Amino acid sequence: MGSINIPYHKSEQKISIQKRFIQNIIESDVDDIEPDQDETEIVEKALDEPIDSPPLSQLAKNNDEALIITSDHTRPVPSSITLPILLNRIREANPEIKVKILIATGLHRAPTKKEQIDKFGKKIVENENIIVHDSKDHEAIEKVGTLPSGGELHLNRNLLQTDLLIADGFIEPHFFAGFSGGRKSVLPGVAGYNTVLGNHCAEFISSNHAKTGILKNNPIQKDMLYAADKAGLDFILNVIINSEKEIIRAFAGDYNTAHQQGVNFLKDKAAVKNERTDIVITSNGGYPLDQNIYQSVKGMTAGEACCKEGGVIIMVAGCADGAGGESFYKEMAQADSPQKVLEKTRKKSRIETIPEQWEYQILARILSKHTVIMVTDKIEPDIIKKMHMKHAKTLEQALEKAREITTQDAKINVIPEGVSVIVR
Repeated sequence: MGSINIPYHKSEQKISIQKRFIQNIIESDVDDIEPDQDETEIVEKALDEPIDSPPLSQLAKNNDEALIITSDHTRPVPSSITLPILLNRIREANPEIKVKILIATGLHRAPTKKEQIDKFGKKIVENENIIVHDSKDHEAIEKVGTLPSGGELHLNRNLLQTDLLIADGFIEPHFFAGFSGGRKSVLPGVAGYNTVLGNHCAEFISSNHAKTGILKNNPIQKDMLYAADKAGLDFILNVIINSEKEIIRAFAGDYNTAHQQGVNFLKDKAAVKNERTDIVITSNGGYPLDQNIYQSVKGMTAGEACCKEGGVIIMVAGCADGAGGESFYKEMAQADSPQKVLEKTRKKSRIETIPEQWEYQILARILSKHTVIMVTDKIEPDIIKKMHMKHAKTLEQALEKAREITTQDAKINVIPEGVSVIVR
């Protein structure tokens, strides 16, 4: 009997499963890395050795204003470490420079004051000029070009009014953009509402290139690269974190080549072999990525990649914030079946894209071939059931239900952190 711990909200769900039922425990090799420096030293070293870029100090020296794009409360970027270092580097080189911090919310809700303090630290929140991006604020958004896909590119005006544009973030596998980080800070991070919708259209989401771990020929990435170029993104600091949300590597410099080096490093550690089973247990790696069902679809895609058709994906996620989006919930709950959701969505043109369409499109795709059991005690079960999924309070209950749907001796793949792996 083997005991397995799965990240859940701010703790874990535990289960004991006989080893004969476990086909694979699928994990990234990232957690095997033991850095010989602490997190601050890792970041400082990356800034000391920028990739295809002058040092940040040199970039800051002769400019009057700088803008740092940073991630919002839904991303586990260790901003309380990265932002102070960036600010110090900029101000050491140019004490008179004016610095603004722009929180990249994309289409997410604005973070609360508490969430900002939890993420950035009290000192930064109380002393820095922080702007929260609002994709619907037409006064703050400006058209700057036409994307390769044909859509209009609208960006936060603060990007266009600064002398030095910097982005911090983290690199992880992403379920349709391929990888997070780099240019993604600009689009969708600080782009206009309709620009994000067009970039996340049904046509692109259906592309075989818009998958976890794929950047080449990814139509979503093509638009993102163009957006970063038009924004004039001068410099990035991207980190890679382990399951404890600790920095193990950092990459700084040119927004394209520095990001690509980080991607190459992570791809080597995160790629795992695809061996399908009847039951897959997965998660979103705990809080903050599992705070709602919307975000949890990411972890489900890892389960989808190694679950047999007709099999069961057990998704362990706190979902303390509920479904995570009104359109996301309504489109699933009001549909007769996931197949109907897919049929309706795939008929929509780019300009007909609505908020959260991409998320329910992917969820419907998963549910059209698999049963999903959500494991949580932090959300009303009825919400889950109306979205065509099953509910269990514990992993034990979920596994019992999964075996009733499949077989009592079904083989199981376990992915403790579904968002951290690239299943080939």
